[in-house]
Amino acid sequence: MRTYTVVIERCPETHFLVGYIPCLPGASAQGATEEELLANLREVLALLFADGEPPTAGEFVGTRTLTLGDP
Repeated sequence: MRTYTVVIERCPETHFLVGYIPCLPGASAQGATEEELLANLREVLALLFADGEPPTAGEFVGTRTLTLGDP
């Protein structure tokens, strides 16, 4: 069993949720709900892993908050 971090954003034009896995190029999907998005992403992962372990683009480290302007 593998566990991946999924980054989820909302598209301002379609209002769909868009998700991707930072360390796996091509691992992205969209859906109207989070459940649909994750189901679609599982399908994408099944295709990516069909021929074996795909190469990774790096290791996801995390997120940070950055503040700009006067303190």
